[in-house]
Amino acid sequence: MAALLRSLRDLFVSLKLTVVLLVLGMILVFVATIDQVNLGIWGIQHKWFRSFVVMQDVRGIMVPIFPGGYLIGGLYFINLFAAHIYRFKFGWRKSGILLTHAGFILLLVGELLSGLWQEDFHLRLNPGETKNYSESARAIELALVNTTDPKFDEVVAIPEGLLSREGSVQDPKLPFRVVVKHYYPNSMVQMRTATSTTPPSEATAGFGAQLAAIPLPMTYKEDERNLPSAFVELIGPDGSLGTWLASLHLVAPQEFTVAGQTWKIALRPKRAYKPFSLTLVKFSHDRYPGTEIPKNFSSKVHISTPDGRDDRDVLIYMNNPLRYQGLTFYQAGFENNDRTTILQVVRNPSWQLPYVACALMTLGLLIQFGIHLTAFVGKRRNLSTAAA
Repeated sequence: MAALLRSLRDLFVSLKLTVVLLVLGMILVFVATIDQVNLGIWGIQHKWFRSFVVMQDVRGIMVPIFPGGYLIGGLYFINLFAAHIYRFKFGWRKSGILLTHAGFILLLVGELLSGLWQEDFHLRLNPGETKNYSESARAIELALVNTTDPKFDEVVAIPEGLLSREGSVQDPKLPFRVVVKHYYPNSMVQMRTATSTTPPSEATAGFGAQLAAIPLPMTYKEDERNLPSAFVELIGPDGSLGTWLASLHLVAPQEFTVAGQTWKIALRPKRAYKPFSLTLVKFSHDRYPGTEIPKNFSSKVHISTPDGRDDRDVLIYMNNPLRYQGLTFYQAGFENNDRTTILQVVRNPSWQLPYVACALMTLGLLIQFGIHLTAFVGKRRNLSTAAA
């Protein structure tokens, strides 16, 4: 056991391991950059960098092909930390190196926490429109909404992870059971006609009975979007309420009644509700005179809270986001002939760590350079004095 522990110690403090991990990291960045053409920026982040092992589909079988960013970064963190503990002698002459390496370790930790905690949503607002939620650009959910009470809606959202398992879901707030028969991460929906050659729809209720959902390969291109669909059967105490087609292709939710309550069902982008509301007062899209070149995007929004403690206007424009209650609102774009503003809503509790890490590395390099410069100047002075 002692020999095994010594071997592990020698491995983790080894400079050879450092070199190997740096080479693997460079290969990872190079190959992931090439693969970005196929997967897009979000796809390569999850496949190559935010994974322990990179998996590749080979004839329908997922095969590990390369260590992922989490594994390489984690081993490098252990290697760097162990080398400092075992090899480095702490002293003021090494203070710059210690600060530089501490900053680099903090940078690795910040990237890990960002990958685990960061949430990225979008908020679309028309002039005068008020919303207290933002929507994900990639994740979706099956929303079951009880609209019986005219004062508020009670929402039960089933996340995409449960839908993809194609199983049964029972929530205490639902007077029925949800059985996911089929879930397509990307799909095409077609209207069925008497002469249609498409297979019959699995839906027996709602307007999905006239539609056919056809699964498609998932896309990772920046200018394309996956449009999921699902066939869902609702089973109440007295039996089946029918099989419904829920899809992002369908704009309006479908309504049904059970146990004297009115419900709506819809597949929609995942929502993140806020304890405050934003109202778009004015959106401005300024251009340089005589051209179509954008000069400025800005959104004047009104923030309001239910308790009335916050009731004010804020201007959001390029490089001037709104930071409010742990969220950052960026001016991301526009659509609908300059009528609809698109705000990017980001929650990243660790957003300050990269700045602190860069400051520590900069300070460490300056200190180490200053120590060596001072020693060099002192040595030159001693040589000059001795020569005189």
